[in-house]
Amino acid sequence: MAPVKLLKLLVLIGTSFIFVPVPSFWGLVNSAWNLCSVGKRQSPVNIETSHMILDPFLTPLRINTGGRKVSGTMYNTGRHVSLRLDKEHLVNISGGPMTYSHRLEEIRLHFGSEDSQGSEHLLNGQAFSGEVQLIHYNHELYTNVTEAAKSPNGLVVVSIFMKVSESSNPFLNRMLNRDTITRITYKNDAYLLQGLNIEELYPETSSFITYDGSMTIPPCYETASWIIMNKPVYITRMQMHSLRLLSQNQPSQIFLSMSDNFRPVQPLNNRCIRTNINFSLQGKDCPNNRAQKLQYRGMFYSRHSPKQ
Repeated sequence: MAPVKLLKLLVLIGTSFIFVPVPSFWGLVNSAWNLCSVGKRQSPVNIETSHMILDPFLTPLRINTGGRKVSGTMYNTGRHVSLRLDKEHLVNISGGPMTYSHRLEEIRLHFGSEDSQGSEHLLNGQAFSGEVQLIHYNHELYTNVTEAAKSPNGLVVVSIFMKVSESSNPFLNRMLNRDTITRITYKNDAYLLQGLNIEELYPETSSFITYDGSMTIPPCYETASWIIMNKPVYITRMQMHSLRLLSQNQPSQIFLSMSDNFRPVQPLNNRCIRTNINFSLQGKDCPNNRAQKLQYRGMFYSRHSPKQ
């Protein structure tokens, strides 16, 4: 049995060993990451559609781009693909479960080494090929995302599942075409993208589910409200292959694919998963934050549903 003090994954690199922290040890590796181990509202989670609660007070999401396209810098962080918007291009979101308006700070991509895995959230125990996460902070209460991430009502993350298909979402096509994605092959590579229409990233649906959780990377602050859209977006098989060719490391180091950059699902711990999908069965309140089982009739998008 490995010693208890072995808190990181031992990896052979060339003729030497390095230590790489794995998610199950995050809370033990660094005391500032304690919530990753002991938190009760951690993300991601497995979404059991039979336990979703209809909330008639959830309004449609409202995306405000000011009628302008945006620019941003795409990074290889070594853990995920990150697109950070330029500060002069403001995109705000409101509605849904939000009391305040939230400002888009970053878009992250998670994906798998094979099509059967890659998303952080699961749907009835099944993963999608990837997951797009749009990270917003509460700009009405806080001055920046760093402050908001530590604070109540600080963050809203819109999550959209990715699925491999013959065609590609127009926004993701800008990010993942060969001329662009090859500019960020190695860790710390960056590339400027201009003329992006954020609204093109969203699937054609106003339906979503929502729950209270955390960020999926350390320090795992439990300050995020998650909004998961009811339909996926699509990328081509070639674009997925290009993502899998991105390296966690710099050019001078051994190649390690960035794929499978998802955190395992965390216990739900009696949190409510609410939805605005109109069930034939009347929704119930969620007393004491305990989920009530509904006779779900399959209105939520299935991983194996045909493209719509």
